[in-house]
Amino acid sequence: MYPTGQQMSFQKAPFAVQVPSTMMQELDPKETSSGGGGTQNGGGGMSQAEFALFNSDRLQSDLQVMGNKIKQHEDNVKFLKAQKNKLDESILALQVHMSKLHSRSENTNLQGEDINEQILRHVNSAAGVLSYVQSHHYSQASQLDMTNGVVGVVAKLGKVNDENLSQVLSDYLGTRSMLALVYKDYTSVKPLEKYNNQGNVDRNGAIHGLASSIGRTIEGHFDVICLENLRPYVGKCIAGDPQRRLDLPNPKLPNGEYASGFLGYAVNMIQIDPAYLLCVTSYGYGLRETLFYSLFSHLQVYKTRVDMISALPCITEGAVSLDGGIIRKSGIFTLGIRDAVNVRFAKPTASQTTDNYSEAERQMNELRWKKEKTLEDIKRAQVLRDHALYNFGKKKEEFVRCLAQSSYPNEQMKSPR
Repeated sequence: MYPTGQQMSFQKAPFAVQVPSTMMQELDPKETSSGGGGTQNGGGGMSQAEFALFNSDRLQSDLQVMGNKIKQHEDNVKFLKAQKNKLDESILALQVHMSKLHSRSENTNLQGEDINEQILRHVNSAAGVLSYVQSHHYSQASQLDMTNGVVGVVAKLGKVNDENLSQVLSDYLGTRSMLALVYKDYTSVKPLEKYNNQGNVDRNGAIHGLASSIGRTIEGHFDVICLENLRPYVGKCIAGDPQRRLDLPNPKLPNGEYASGFLGYAVNMIQIDPAYLLCVTSYGYGLRETLFYSLFSHLQVYKTRVDMISALPCITEGAVSLDGGIIRKSGIFTLGIRDAVNVRFAKPTASQTTDNYSEAERQMNELRWKKEKTLEDIKRAQVLRDHALYNFGKKKEEFVRCLAQSSYPNEQMKSPR
């Protein structure tokens, strides 16, 4: 009837019996007054002892219902914890499987330099340090607070079919943005850096301490992108498109004609792993609506500089061309020789090993997402259980007092006069 194994804490509080309206109708107001002690039922009404007994039965019934609810909450917590343990086991097994696939892909990769190698070359960058630790010490890295909630590095989260487009988009973003770390929310970002009492960066803590442990020093600033804090694209996506490209209107010149040489919007020309197309954020948005829309917005892509310049009247948020032309935003042009940006978006590959690894990554992201949701469910279930326990304690205290009241008149009646 009552939950077992629980330490009940009783808090003293004023006690008032809640008398049902039907009972109030049966009670004679004169009998409930101070005169006569109220222990006799002069008009066939209910005595105080009888009413206290009735109230104790009601409270006992309430306690039984509340005890059953507590058990339901405890069973739910146990079930969710069991689910979380199963997900942990699945994640561990998949990590082993991915390690084997990664070894095979290194032996069969014919696509040139891997994107990981491009990032690792930046040894004194936050992305380089984190990627090195994740690649060489995966098990230990997965236990670090700074790796919880991390989605990846910008350069690894999208692929581009055309090498010229990959180059110009990398030029547009620059190395710092290409190496930006992407996290789900700001709570996950906090463990990345610590500060002393003067507000200066603690060079021996967090990611800086991690860099020191492998003989490196993170130089200068580095960018971190929090998906939950970005303003997402809230319009429609192209119907039936498995890549969920954004439904953006093609630009038109003032005369109503479409711009010549327009190839598309940069945000839609990024190929995204299926694992990141949906449910990356708690609101259900994917990387295209959040990360890449924030980076590129309505950036237009043209075949040549000539096409791009001809379309100036309909360029409002920047444009690029495959031959290297860049307009940052309306009225701001990037001229000169192309910078040596040596971190570029990878080109999609069609090897079976790569496909298997991508599928394993999708499954891993799905498992981690389910684990996060399960942890949230566990917290909610524990709050409900604790609230039910508190209410049970208060009701039990009321029940004990009611029993004491019901026994007092009986003792008076039995005592000699």
